[in-house]
Amino acid sequence: MRTVRHLYLLRHTKSSWDDPSLPDFERPLAPRGRKAAKLLAGYVERQGIRPQLVLCSPALRARETLARLEHALGAPEVTYDERLYGATESELLERLRAIPASCSSVLLVGHNPGTARLLALLAGAGLPPPAEVPTGALASLSFVTSWLELEPGVASLDAFVVPRELG
Repeated sequence: MRTVRHLYLLRHTKSSWDDPSLPDFERPLAPRGRKAAKLLAGYVERQGIRPQLVLCSPALRARETLARLEHALGAPEVTYDERLYGATESELLERLRAIPASCSSVLLVGHNPGTARLLALLAGAGLPPPAEVPTGALASLSFVTSWLELEPGVASLDAFVVPRELG
């Protein structure tokens, strides 16, 4: 019997554009993004989403999003991976293929367009992938291949939520 693996794709919540002098990498969350992250934390808690591993972009808005969710995630191993910032769907897929076989669930906190394109690439069964992945969107996917064998179309999209649906 093959292990069912779970992949949660989270696009960081809404970031602030208040200070145009800040580099993109250093943009913090906007008040709306902080509120959205709190709503997502409640959803994660209610759904029992407890990834073994969290892969997070080191960009400030991604780290701040994760910080507001972390208490609801249990006690996963967290890795801030510079390769996730600005990554294409192919680069994200390659990163996922490097996850150890012993890991059954992963949360990836990233950015568009890579996150949206990865979702569209992987979700072949179940619900059709959404046309857009707005800030704060959380997609829950499952599949029975190993991480190494992760290929386009092998995952089922089990759930897709955006903060505005949660509160």
